[in-house]
Amino acid sequence: MERLQKIEMENTQCVSVLTFLQKDAHLICGVLGKAGIQCIEWPDNSPASLAGAMKHDCLIFTEELLTSASIETLQTLREEQPPWSDFPLILLTSAGEVSKSTQKRREVREPLGNVVLLERPIRPETLISTVQTALRARRRQYQIRDQMKQYRRAEEALRQSEKLAIAGRLASSIAHEINNPLEAVTNLLYLMRDCDSPEQMKRYLESAERELARVSEITTNTLQFYRQPSRPGPVVLTDILDSALALYYPRLTAAGIVVEKKFDSLTPIIGMSGELRQVFSNLIGNALDAMRVGGRLLVRAHNASDYQNGFGWGVRITIADTGIGIPSEISDRIFEPFVTTKGSTGTGLGLWISSEIVQKHGGRIHVKSTTSEKTGTGAVFSLFFPLQNSCAQL
Repeated sequence: MERLQKIEMENTQCVSVLTFLQKDAHLICGVLGKAGIQCIEWPDNSPASLAGAMKHDCLIFTEELLTSASIETLQTLREEQPPWSDFPLILLTSAGEVSKSTQKRREVREPLGNVVLLERPIRPETLISTVQTALRARRRQYQIRDQMKQYRRAEEALRQSEKLAIAGRLASSIAHEINNPLEAVTNLLYLMRDCDSPEQMKRYLESAERELARVSEITTNTLQFYRQPSRPGPVVLTDILDSALALYYPRLTAAGIVVEKKFDSLTPIIGMSGELRQVFSNLIGNALDAMRVGGRLLVRAHNASDYQNGFGWGVRITIADTGIGIPSEISDRIFEPFVTTKGSTGTGLGLWISSEIVQKHGGRIHVKSTTSEKTGTGAVFSLFFPLQNSCAQL
């Protein structure tokens, strides 16, 4: 029973009524009340009253209250609405023919945008029907709001699933890389048990220390990779690229891929290091998957300008491979969700999420790819992060 009452309260809509004469407000609320429509009367057209009135589902107000101050307040309140909202406004006007006076009033209320006009005197049926239509439109807006919330929740779930996929891909590589030095340490300890030479034992011990230092370096890089700061801060992108390459180094080496780094001294940008590391990891992982039989991976980072696209000065990152390339039929959609070149082994989410992260940092990402036998194959991803306003959307 309590749940049903809560649902009924959530679904109850309310109309705000703001008139020049208080008796008109009483009359309107009486008519709407008989039709089962809840009303609230507001005393004046002050900013506080208008702000309170627009917290409900529809506003009825009379033309006499349209002053320059009230129009400015209403316009500001409407501009502050969320994207899904188009608050219903019903304006009660005076009857009469079109004249210079009515034309002037129309121009005065034009900044309010979508307003329903009702001439007085109003038939009760007309008023009720107009308000019901406005409330139905508002309910549809609420449905759009709820759908947007569901979409954002689904989008966040997809992001989390892609993070887990990245973690899974790296886990095998990290485990293999850690296992190798640990096996070496185990063997060295075994040799030390039967060793009678102090000098030989010292060499075994030094070798074991070097192998354990490798393990420590791997775990440190792994922690950096998944540690997400709570707020944006200064980030040097070459540091993030180095940490991402370090995690993929065993797989790149095993696949016969030659890595060429060309890093200039970069100006720090403001960003979220964890998210940016996810972008670079995804691009490097994709390049690795595209070069199963070896190849060359070029990673370039330098300060650059991009005034042509309105970005100004910033940092450009280029990640190029000599892999199989991107088929032309999907190259225009490669940054859309669920578009992949990996068939059933890919989620199709990595580049979409990477693109959103880059845009979130105020930058842009684009790709060029060739699959021709004459010109060779491969893909080149270019990312640009502006220095100005690089954290505006974070």
